[in-house]
Amino acid sequence: MEKFFKLKEHETTIKGEFFAGLTTFLTMAYILTVNVSILSESGLESRAVFFAITISAAVACIFMGLYANAPIALASGIGLNAFFTYTVVFTLGYTPYEGLAMVFVSGVIFLIISLLGLRKKIIEAIPESLKQSIGAAIGFFIAFIGLVKMGVIVRNDATLVGIGNFKNPTVILAIFGLIITVILLTKEYKAGVFIGIVITAIVGIVLGMLGINNMPQLPTSVIDVKIDTSLVGAFIQGLKSIITKPESIVVIFTMLFVDFFDTAGTLIAVTNKIERHAGKDYNMDKMFYSDALGTITGAVLGTSNVTSYIESGSGVAAGGRTGLTSVFTGIFFIFATFFAPLLKVVASINVDGKFIDPVVAPALVVVGILMATQLSSIDWHDFTSASSGFVTIIIMILTYSIVNGLAAGLIIYVITMIAKNEYKKINISLWLLFILFILYFVTM
Repeated sequence: MEKFFKLKEHETTIKGEFFAGLTTFLTMAYILTVNVSILSESGLESRAVFFAITISAAVACIFMGLYANAPIALASGIGLNAFFTYTVVFTLGYTPYEGLAMVFVSGVIFLIISLLGLRKKIIEAIPESLKQSIGAAIGFFIAFIGLVKMGVIVRNDATLVGIGNFKNPTVILAIFGLIITVILLTKEYKAGVFIGIVITAIVGIVLGMLGINNMPQLPTSVIDVKIDTSLVGAFIQGLKSIITKPESIVVIFTMLFVDFFDTAGTLIAVTNKIERHAGKDYNMDKMFYSDALGTITGAVLGTSNVTSYIESGSGVAAGGRTGLTSVFTGIFFIFATFFAPLLKVVASINVDGKFIDPVVAPALVVVGILMATQLSSIDWHDFTSASSGFVTIIIMILTYSIVNGLAAGLIIYVITMIAKNEYKKINISLWLLFILFILYFVTM
């Protein structure tokens, strides 16, 4: 393991990578209930979807770890699965099997783009200042998601968002978890994020035993060996029919567009954080290959686009530095296939119709804090860097989309460069992205 993953070179240990992998898995565990719920609405059988999600995530994580040696975890994406169910199936009228076929085709195209080197040109076209902005923006974005999942930020009809109910025991537990995690990281505990999750879970379980409602609970069983593989290969049924529907190409490229730029933003943000801290360099090409193969695998097994998860940052915050972190995360996803009842400890809790994640949501806020430190790398005295960075951050948070933030920031960057008569410094790839992103917003 030392030679294969280069643990010493990355200043880490097997133990550190194990806890980092577990931390990443725990912060991603919510997807096993959320994704199944969303995708099963499309008409896919829930148990079969659960199997597809866990195994595709396991395969993608392990491949990422072994091939790219990067601490990036993957699973079927939340935004893309909503697009799959509510747009592709409900609005456009495709069958779920046709949806899976389009996911498969988008994954193949993604892989071809990566193999042809187009991916590298696109990533290199993004200015360095904007890359730092993306990392910081995703930090704020994931912290916002965490605060919402904690119940600290809630919907408000008058002001769009407002403060939550701090008298609610579940919200109080989440705030306690955040405070504990912040204290642990202040004292420089490497596994502070993971320890915070464990302490919060234990405190919640104890409070629940004492009679306080809406607390994490111990599962009534441990193992569930019932698995459903009926969706494996089901995409082939849809593949035959979408060939006769040329309009499906629009859906395919929408999936490809969102998946590609979501992945780009995530990989840039997470790896930049490590590279700045430890001076390590990761192979972006191999990470993109892994992501594309994840989508293909997910489609074959029966789930929507598999993509790199920003929650990987929680594992990095816990000390993860190599692909061994991702391998451990993948192994935990395999266990989840048979030990699903154990996830009840970190499952979302329905409080008056709103779902709160008191155990893992605080970790997302802390990860956001750590990623937002990339703001220091932005030249705020240069208006081009400042304006594009600010727009990236604010749009990403308020539209709840990595792609929207990246697109808006890049458009502003090009506009300010033109205004300064420095348009000659803009390469052809950046011009193409500029036009592409304008079309993206216009046709939304």
